[in-house]
Amino acid sequence: MSDHLKQLFAATGRALLDQPEQAHAAFTVKSGGQGGFHRRVEVRSFVVDVDEPAELGGTDKAPNPVEYALAALAACQEITYHMHAAALGIPINEVSVTLEGKLDLRGFFSVAPHPRPGFTEIVGSVRIDSPASADQLKHLKEVVDAHCPVLDLLRNATPVRIALE
Repeated sequence: MSDHLKQLFAATGRALLDQPEQAHAAFTVKSGGQGGFHRRVEVRSFVVDVDEPAELGGTDKAPNPVEYALAALAACQEITYHMHAAALGIPINEVSVTLEGKLDLRGFFSVAPHPRPGFTEIVGSVRIDSPASADQLKHLKEVVDAHCPVLDLLRNATPVRIALE
């Protein structure tokens, strides 16, 4: 897999340098109700259910949005590790990420003026099965943390415009 990823990384990088107008991508989702807090989200040809746990008023039929945010970060980190390890020639067999996001629910329920409704902190760990040296893995982590799209979304403000129709 790493040879394939290394070739894909190099070929895509060359193509994006040669044709920078091809570098822009858009991703679209559409969400709708299934009753109560149970939502169904269409993502390309996939359908993802979203709900809240019973203690937050849902029916616990699926993970909630903030759990999906953590899942997105964990999976994006893993994918970015694989891709950049291949590009850098750093051997890895497998990578896994464990995350915990902490919320102050007073922000969501608007019962106190100061807690924000989003995560107050995300902590976690990355476990890499690799014969690479500690220095190589440290360098890889620096590269991954600089290029992981979902980590970037969480670390930096992104302009968001949501219109009411």
